[in-house]
Amino acid sequence: MKRGFSKGLRMETSSETVVERPLNLDAGLAGAHGEPHYAIVDIGSNSVRMVVYERLGRAPLPRYVEKSLCRLGDGLAETGAISADGFRRTVEALRRFRAIADAMGVTRVDVTATEATRRAENGPLLARAIEDASGLTVRVLQGAEEAHYSALGVISGFFRPVGLVADMGGGSLEVAQALDDRVGKHWTSLPLGALPVEALLKEGLNEAKRHIDQLLKNSLRPSLEMSCLYAVGGGWRTFAKVHMALENVSVPVVHGYTLPSRAIRGFAKYLLRLPPEKLSALPGMAERRARTMPAAALVLERLIKRLQPDRVVFSALGLREGWLYSQLTEAERYLDPLVEGARLIGLPLARVPHFGPALVAWTATLFPGETPAETRLRVASCAVSDIAWRDDPDLRAEESFRRLLRLPFIGLDHTERVFIAAAIHFRYAGKPDAPWLFPAMELLNRAGRKRAQILGRAMLLAYRLSGSAPDVLEKSRLIIEPGSLGLEVSPTARAPDSEVVAARLKLLAVAMGIRRFEVVEQH
Repeated sequence: MKRGFSKGLRMETSSETVVERPLNLDAGLAGAHGEPHYAIVDIGSNSVRMVVYERLGRAPLPRYVEKSLCRLGDGLAETGAISADGFRRTVEALRRFRAIADAMGVTRVDVTATEATRRAENGPLLARAIEDASGLTVRVLQGAEEAHYSALGVISGFFRPVGLVADMGGGSLEVAQALDDRVGKHWTSLPLGALPVEALLKEGLNEAKRHIDQLLKNSLRPSLEMSCLYAVGGGWRTFAKVHMALENVSVPVVHGYTLPSRAIRGFAKYLLRLPPEKLSALPGMAERRARTMPAAALVLERLIKRLQPDRVVFSALGLREGWLYSQLTEAERYLDPLVEGARLIGLPLARVPHFGPALVAWTATLFPGETPAETRLRVASCAVSDIAWRDDPDLRAEESFRRLLRLPFIGLDHTERVFIAAAIHFRYAGKPDAPWLFPAMELLNRAGRKRAQILGRAMLLAYRLSGSAPDVLEKSRLIIEPGSLGLEVSPTARAPDSEVVAARLKLLAVAMGIRRFEVVEQH
């Protein structure tokens, strides 16, 4: 058991200097090809997984994922060693992963190992066998490192998160602090992974609760108060998927899925009451996770009872992404993950990648007093504003809305995800009452819906006016005054489609609640 949290600690914000994130949309990198792919292999206590990312960068986009269920932690508590079968399966998995990585042109493969490998007496032998078979060097992480990188994964995946990060793996549970852009100095690592808790449950639910509660009491002081708990780990991601499926949520994306703590505890208790056959049959339940779901549910429920957070936020990013984030330069770490992800996804799909940055500048006057949090949503929306140009015109609004709800963006919550999807729906002339908008649109308040519609209509006008030519757009500007909306354009830009441009300007005026609008030529 490692060092516990300090008594009386109450930290909701970082005391260090806040560094603002740059929100530039760099189109120069949009068409960059030939950057080497990057891969990381995580040797856990339950499974071994390789993720190949498009590149080593601020918004990691998985290109390929493969997992092998090796269950290195099976029997470890009794024998102190990794079983022969688990040993063999792991070496074979790493040999295969290396062959795939080589075939994909991956130039760098990092390998980390956690609880089972560091505890097993034959862990060093496994690391050497892997290197002999695959040529890959294994970095065995200590508990402090595992907690640190898991917290970094949350920091990399959310917009300036503040809260506790709990990562439940196959062999252990790590808890650390995410404080905006840094990991707090307090952490703990406990033997409360899926496999040891599964063994505890064989002694009975009440005995397992007693054992878990005692470990948590000894390590997590009751005076520790942070309102948000970030839940990391495959078992808890499946927990979220099952809950989303049963609730039929409008945005079924694990990353950023947020629930009040009381709802989490109630759902965990529900899962613990189900017999195995009913648990396995739940929608969203992966077959390989059904066996350890009671353990995941129990630990989450007891952890919440101990820490008393207001809400739980599920994270799709954890140790692997934290390790990746740690490899970046300081300048790269301070890039906004949402803007970077939108740039990497949106600009290469656009007819003219450089039009996105021009659109960012052109829409800058739409919202006086815009906050940085609002600016990043506008910039990200501009980056993905031309993703559907190849689609059938009648399908663009609907398809882009549905697609953007599910794209692998990070650094945003579900409400912000809906905002971006709605803005692009309106950019493709979608109607405010289109049936596919609901119920997701209900996550936005009235002001958010209006803002998304204004931004979308402005982008629609910009594309019609300029034909996606940045030079044309830059020779025009919006003039917004009380009760009137004007579009000042060069004579070339207005003719011969002034009626079409005026029609798009009218849509923007309606969205803004303005009756008087006109297109005027520059002199």
